[in-house]
Amino acid sequence: MDIATLIGLVGCFAMTVMAIYTSGGSIVTYMDVPSFFMTVIGSYFGLFTFTGMSNALGVFSTIGRTFNIPNFNEQGIITKLMAFSDKARREGLLALEEELEDLDDEFMKKGLRLVVDGTDAEVIRTLMETELNQVQERHAAKISVINMWGTLAPGLGMLGTVVGLIAMLRNLEDKSALGPNMAVALITTLYGAIIANLVMIPISGKLKSHDAMEARAKEMEVEGILSIQAGDNPRILAMKLLSYLNPIDRKAVEAEVLKD
Repeated sequence: MDIATLIGLVGCFAMTVMAIYTSGGSIVTYMDVPSFFMTVIGSYFGLFTFTGMSNALGVFSTIGRTFNIPNFNEQGIITKLMAFSDKARREGLLALEEELEDLDDEFMKKGLRLVVDGTDAEVIRTLMETELNQVQERHAAKISVINMWGTLAPGLGMLGTVVGLIAMLRNLEDKSALGPNMAVALITTLYGAIIANLVMIPISGKLKSHDAMEARAKEMEVEGILSIQAGDNPRILAMKLLSYLNPIDRKAVEAEVLKD
């Protein structure tokens, strides 16, 4: 579980509640059912108009992904590709075919299958990059739903405020109710700001980072597969792939894969 996501969400809401109480208010003051329906539920239903049924219903599953720590196992990718490179140099590219059935990584398996079949390097790169682009487009579609919720919520909050102000202005005779009615009208704006800035924008950022990590891992695989086809030495292959890692991760992985 990605504890950072939990800490971030809980921390944001905790600081908001603390600000309410330290300013002399009460959490009950900020609880309003009509405002919740207008802002939270209303903006959610707006997603059905923005996207398809499956994406709107699946938005909670998408949000849930931020609580998982993705592991694309860069060290495992480098180790596997080094082993394939060594085998190909010793026994030829066709010798890799018997290894493919036990390979769990479908993306890597497709690329190596193309190598074994003798496909041109540029064709392999084009096919694999096309598949990677499609993966990223699917991710972008899901992230756009999160972004749209973050966009709709403040808008619905303002709409709720306008609705509340209109109702208040139509009943100006009751001077004692002006203050409370104004406060309730502004609650919808508060709810919209909370949804956008405390939830949706941070979650969108986390999902984008996950997408970037997966893209980097797949780009490593493309580079490694083409290096195998070119007949590169396994250590040269490893050095190419290590360049994709940040300095801290690179140092740790380098010590492991290049220890011999």
